[in-house]
Amino acid sequence: MVSIKPSAHLAEVRYEIRGALTRRARELEAAGTPIIKLNIGNPGRYGFTVPNHLREAIAAHLHESEAYGHEQGLEEAREAIAAQQHARGARHVQVERIFIGNGVSELIDLSLRALLQPGDEVLLPSPDYPLWSAATILNGGVPRYYRCLAENRHMPDPEEMEALITPRTRAVVLVNPNNPTGAVYPRALLEQIVEIATRHRLLLLCDEIYDEVLYDGTPFQPLAELAGSTPCISFGGLSKVHRACGYRVGWLSLSGDPARTHEYRDALQLLAALRLCANVTAQWAVIPALQDAPTINALTSPGGRLYEARQAILDGVAASHYLDVVSPGGALYAFPRVRSDRIANFNDNEFALRLLEEESVLIVPGTSFNVPNSRHMRLTLLPQPTQLREVFVRMERVLERMAVEESPRAAVAAR
Repeated sequence: MVSIKPSAHLAEVRYEIRGALTRRARELEAAGTPIIKLNIGNPGRYGFTVPNHLREAIAAHLHESEAYGHEQGLEEAREAIAAQQHARGARHVQVERIFIGNGVSELIDLSLRALLQPGDEVLLPSPDYPLWSAATILNGGVPRYYRCLAENRHMPDPEEMEALITPRTRAVVLVNPNNPTGAVYPRALLEQIVEIATRHRLLLLCDEIYDEVLYDGTPFQPLAELAGSTPCISFGGLSKVHRACGYRVGWLSLSGDPARTHEYRDALQLLAALRLCANVTAQWAVIPALQDAPTINALTSPGGRLYEARQAILDGVAASHYLDVVSPGGALYAFPRVRSDRIANFNDNEFALRLLEEESVLIVPGTSFNVPNSRHMRLTLLPQPTQLREVFVRMERVLERMAVEESPRAAVAAR
């Protein structure tokens, strides 16, 4: 019997955030082993709740949510998004240049599908959020990775980025604040990247889903303000800042010179129409989310749960013999790494599996974010701080065993 073969495109696609390690964790749970999960950025799974005024807005408009909506989204919601973008300095943003989708994930796919011809190249960060790589590949494109090294505080090098550009390059992707590293890009760096995109006539694609998740007064600089007339798409949504992942509401805002983007805008509208519309019911939450007082600051300020979880990770790394980390300025993650002077022959996938099997902790290894030969791991800040402190006790035990196995003397010296 001949089996059904999947698309060859999938051979290059990975999404280990919910991959083999997660499946193994479910098996262990089914056998009765409780697992501490640090693999996903899903606030609702860790006890966070959507602000009540967003729920109330949805409830008040249920009777208006039973038919298909406009393919670009509710006009009232798009007006609120356009107003936010104007307030942030974006140019040429209008309601007809706003698209609401079933999460930013859907819109990432649509934006690349509307842009790419087979073989076109997209500049992506390494580490990246792996959906960006997957969507590039599945739409016939070729990822070209610029490095965001810990030695540079996970900031990209503009000169390295420009050196990667070829005649086939169509766009440059930024994730700011960054998933998985927590880096928040300063204005001067973003200005350099905009200048490169403008000179090479590239489309800027900026994933800003964590735009208000910031720590220690770190400022967030919207890219569209700096892009000016250079074509730019800014992505945002309800899932992280408003803890509403299950609502599946994201948006994109197309800014820049309309003369250069009108055909691309029409292509986006065609693709949006082919899937009919985004979730109508949840779109009613966009207006209060953007117009009412923010609710995330109480969580990211000293004493707030996210702030204290971040501090628990920083303290755990500081107390470790084997780890270092660049302190995250934003988002919901930290990206620590294992020091090469303590464990020379380190494999992040092996470590993640051992941590799961031996200590019942689920993490995502750095190679899952398209980092070759990674010594990193991504940890979510969403668990309770007390649980994160316990994670580092367990992690240290596994690292100690690995160090002893590699070199008993080195492990003793590290103590």
